[in-house]
Amino acid sequence: MSQIRVQKHTARYWTATFDNGPINLMNPATVYELDQLLTSLETDPEVRVIVFDSANPDFFIAHWDVTTPGAVVAGMKTESGTRRGMHPHADVQTRLGRLPVVTIAAIRGRARGAGSEFALACDIRFASRERAVFGQFEVGVGAVAGGGSTAHLPRLLGRGRAFEALLGGDDFPAELAERYGWINRALPDAELDTFVDAFARRIAGYEKEVIVEIKELVNRATLPPDEEFLAALKAFFASTTRPGPGRARLQALLESGLQQDGEVERHLGAHVALISAEKEG
Repeated sequence: MSQIRVQKHTARYWTATFDNGPINLMNPATVYELDQLLTSLETDPEVRVIVFDSANPDFFIAHWDVTTPGAVVAGMKTESGTRRGMHPHADVQTRLGRLPVVTIAAIRGRARGAGSEFALACDIRFASRERAVFGQFEVGVGAVAGGGSTAHLPRLLGRGRAFEALLGGDDFPAELAERYGWINRALPDAELDTFVDAFARRIAGYEKEVIVEIKELVNRATLPPDEEFLAALKAFFASTTRPGPGRARLQALLESGLQQDGEVERHLGAHVALISAEKEG
């Protein structure tokens, strides 16, 4: 793997670290690597828990690489075929919650768009109080969020707050995300690694059969059905092919520094609002 580094602390406890360039963009290669990793987690008889983190303290996963041609994204296929008969991205997102392993996102830096959606698909989310930022900015560039946020956020935040996140396109710092239910806890940055490591090792000490049974029971009550992910992805592809001012706003953001480590990516929610006002005005 070139984007995800896997460390096996013990046979029961793994860490997967995202490390893809300056701001950890997600792209088709990321999805293919995740597919391979999830297959290992599904078939390994010993592993109980995996922690996903980032090599970049300013970006967990910035968002999807918006310069990837739409036809490339729509035509994605894994070598072995998807496990759930879906587009590979939706397949990975739905499999994360159904793994016979506990998935923990340890979030430093920005997690927007597909990055936020990856974290939402994990079982548990802990974040740095000082460094973590969440957002679903897609509405600002004329797109429907297609990676599962429309399914997860209403269940976690409630209807009104889900609309606030999805229709506002703004940034949510970790303390607000914690208060809303986007994440489990916001911890002081200096304590995040120690806390997550201790929590993961605690889970790793339990019987795998019990972990799997608990997950299956909680999943019955909480996991969105596959149809919601399929509908969102369909809406995403449709929205990104429609002409309209959203395409112009996206181009303006790219010209201003989107997908580069700088002011736009660090304060994307504010720039989405600014560029929208400029284009509409």
